[in-house]
Amino acid sequence: MIDLRSDTVTRPSAEMRQVMFDAPLGDDVWGDDPSVHQLQHYAAAQTGKAAALFFPSGTQSNLVALMSHCQRGDEYIVGQQAHTYRLEGGGAAVLGSIQPQPIDNAADGSLPMEKIAAAIKPIDPHFARTRLLALENTFNGQVLDADYVHQATALARRHGLATHLDGARVGNAVTASGSTLEALCAPFDSVSICCSKGLGAPAGSVLVGSQALIDQARRWRKVVGGGMRQVGLLAAACEYALTHHLPALAADHAKAERLAAGLGAIDGIEVTSQATNMVFVRFNRGDTFDPEHLHAWLRERDILVGALYAPRFVTHRDVSEADIDQVVDAFARYFASH
Repeated sequence: MIDLRSDTVTRPSAEMRQVMFDAPLGDDVWGDDPSVHQLQHYAAAQTGKAAALFFPSGTQSNLVALMSHCQRGDEYIVGQQAHTYRLEGGGAAVLGSIQPQPIDNAADGSLPMEKIAAAIKPIDPHFARTRLLALENTFNGQVLDADYVHQATALARRHGLATHLDGARVGNAVTASGSTLEALCAPFDSVSICCSKGLGAPAGSVLVGSQALIDQARRWRKVVGGGMRQVGLLAAACEYALTHHLPALAADHAKAERLAAGLGAIDGIEVTSQATNMVFVRFNRGDTFDPEHLHAWLRERDILVGALYAPRFVTHRDVSEADIDQVVDAFARYFASH
């Protein structure tokens, strides 16, 4: 099955499975798991932060970061389309009693500076206290401009706000920009890095930041159910992903370019965006076009795609160049005959 729904469908490589099998284990709630310690030290060093904390998921890592920066009744500024606001179950509000202040993302995923400034509340008992600016990199596969990031985080600091980066795919941003993990994380007080997307670990994210923030996060991780026992199995996989799979993300980007070029040459398909490992398209076949029929037709040919009313195709380490060519051929045959 060729699965282009997301890079979350990646599976551990044989080498990663062996690392997991050999990982020394302890009880992480007691702080005794050596593989977790090794991952956390490595992640902190690579991002230039003082400390790191391992989480079972990026959703929990982001949530705990927000809860560590903000108190009940505080507010964080975030994009309308941001994952932490739109796609994580409303956890900040439901579990953290933190009010989101969403503002419209620009086309490149940034939050316009003037909108950030306008959203910051004055100190007044009528308002929630604005405490945090949260950005996302990459956003729909696009890498945030480095100059913009520095300007936005500087604006936040001038107003006394902390800054958090949802860096679920920051490895893709590193690869595409030619920068380093440390450089892309430097402007932020905290960063959540996911290892179970294109990096190929079976589960796990790492939150990095100051020692004080991570100490606070450790308590909130326990509160929200993230205390784990012999979790070094997963931590070892995540360290392997960061050390061995991050450099391979360039191949995923090349496969996305190949896919975009192939689809764009088909009459009836318009490629609207291709950046890093994501391809977005529009189907130009009028009102008679039935995306569900295309979806089923592709599945019968062992091709899995996401919802075709908002078509996005994501390349990853478990999709080959030959798979890409097979997908393009399948789309070409469908649009030639329907």
